[in-house]
Amino acid sequence: MPVQASYLFVIFVWSTTPLSIVWSSESMPPLLSVLLRMMIALLLAGLVIAISNTRVPWNRRACKLYLYSALGILGGMSLSYLAAQTVPSGVISLIFGLAPILSGLLAQKLLGEAKFTPVKLIALLLALFGLYLICSSQIQQLNLAPIGLGYVLLAVCCFSLSGVLIKRIKVAIHPMATTFGALLFVTPMFAVLWMIFDGTVAIDTWQAKSIWATLYLGVIGSLLGFLAYFHVLQKLSASTVALTTLITPGFAITFGAWLNNEQLTASLLTGAAIIIASLALFQFGERVSLLLKKSKVEC
Repeated sequence: MPVQASYLFVIFVWSTTPLSIVWSSESMPPLLSVLLRMMIALLLAGLVIAISNTRVPWNRRACKLYLYSALGILGGMSLSYLAAQTVPSGVISLIFGLAPILSGLLAQKLLGEAKFTPVKLIALLLALFGLYLICSSQIQQLNLAPIGLGYVLLAVCCFSLSGVLIKRIKVAIHPMATTFGALLFVTPMFAVLWMIFDGTVAIDTWQAKSIWATLYLGVIGSLLGFLAYFHVLQKLSASTVALTTLITPGFAITFGAWLNNEQLTASLLTGAAIIIASLALFQFGERVSLLLKKSKVEC
């Protein structure tokens, strides 16, 4: 597949995943829904591994990589599915867009990376203000329970922490092997979580929308989405890949309002614009500043 097609596919998958999570857990218990998604993805990943004869290493470093990946999936997805019971899909996507900034903060502590520059600190403050507007809009104007927003924030923290921990492991593994290993670790964890906190199936209550959404998330959202993302990471620059965090929230909000009748308020749209602007400043602000300084010197 051409890298341009993979890039567009990643944007589409990330834009539709929050809404698919909302739909998949409408008539299914959320923990059962995410467990079924992981089981589907694991089965397909295993078939791909077997057919392609891809080597999956099981040494200590590789297992640590799978474990860190699995913990991020476990925390991020289980909390996202719980949040989807009350939080609109567009808001989930917006808050997840803050992951690059949160990852940067965690990397300072865990990877010893440099502290934020003034430009990135301004971006952080803008992001926090945008988050405040969004949360206040959901709680006050739409009367949503704050716990749902808390679930999303915790999910982003798990996702970001997992990504930073993965960076600490220096090992070269095929993307498909990494995906399979992480799924193999995390699927039993989801099974245990489901048995402890729910344990019910009640197939007679499942609606077609939830079933199709779960299948979509298992096949497209998990397996093919991961592969396309890894392909993009290998072929395109980091700054180009980072653009997805600016593009997907807008599409996710549009899909949620159009296909799920999610209410849009002035505070929500203002907060969304501020968060997207803060992400743009965080990712590209310093580069633009250097280019402007360089152009002034040349003039």
